[in-house]
Amino acid sequence: MTDASDRQSTSFHRWRRRATRGLVTAGKASLQSGRSLLLRWRRLVAYLQDEDSFPAPYPPPPRPGRHTEQRDPAGPITVPARGYVFCFHVRATFTWSSEGLRPEALSWYAQYFMPQAIEQLTRLAAERAREFSPHRAGDMEVALQRALAEQTPWRYERGDVVVTCQPGAWVRLDQRVKQALQPHWERHIALASRYDEHLRRAQYAERLSRRWVSILREHIDGASADGAATGNEEHADALQHMLDLQEAAAEWIEDLLCDRFPDSTVFDPLTPVDLLSPPSQRQETPERPETPTGAAPESPDL
Repeated sequence: MTDASDRQSTSFHRWRRRATRGLVTAGKASLQSGRSLLLRWRRLVAYLQDEDSFPAPYPPPPRPGRHTEQRDPAGPITVPARGYVFCFHVRATFTWSSEGLRPEALSWYAQYFMPQAIEQLTRLAAERAREFSPHRAGDMEVALQRALAEQTPWRYERGDVVVTCQPGAWVRLDQRVKQALQPHWERHIALASRYDEHLRRAQYAERLSRRWVSILREHIDGASADGAATGNEEHADALQHMLDLQEAAAEWIEDLLCDRFPDSTVFDPLTPVDLLSPPSQRQETPERPETPTGAAPESPDL
């Protein structure tokens, strides 16, 4: 009997210890859960009282409105110039916009309608390029941009969705034409620099002679007021000489301004044969004389 009672007592105490440890563990877990729930409850109350205290986990989607997106073709658009021997290279950009589409949807529609827009711009550029020689890229660009400005933004529809496209274009020369025109432009720049130098000299001479004329007149007027006639004839001759120089400098300036050629006429005598021939076989334009006859003497540059 004693052994049986001891065994029952031992098992009872063991069960009691296990139950006590389980209750303690459950109490600690309940306490931690209560603290976590309390912390969450306090955060919720603070969030409801002040929404700016805790940022939203995800940014809100943008509201539907008018969005734009710019896309460029992979390369330039090539169209033939007059004569169909050389080409113009058109650098293009397309600005897509729509009302009520989200940015990702607008991007998809821009990619979808991009081939049609490139084809439409190519057709318009080809129609304008036939009217211009291969070296007139600037005039071709002006005509193409004017044609694009006159047209309303291009509209493209797919179902109930409507997107608009505003293209932009810039024209560049063919590389072969650029190489052929480079010697002519270098000569034109040299002549323009020489012209500017002559014009500055003429203007300086005219200002200098005007200053000496005013000094001589003041001297002659002062001598006449004092009654001293000695040397007035020499001063009068010097004054007349300076007046002649001033008049010659003014005529020189007028001649320079009249003889100046505009940039648009630099390539008028050029033909496709001139563009294809080597530089050694092209006809050289005679230089303009540096100083006209009877002009004012050279003076230092300003």
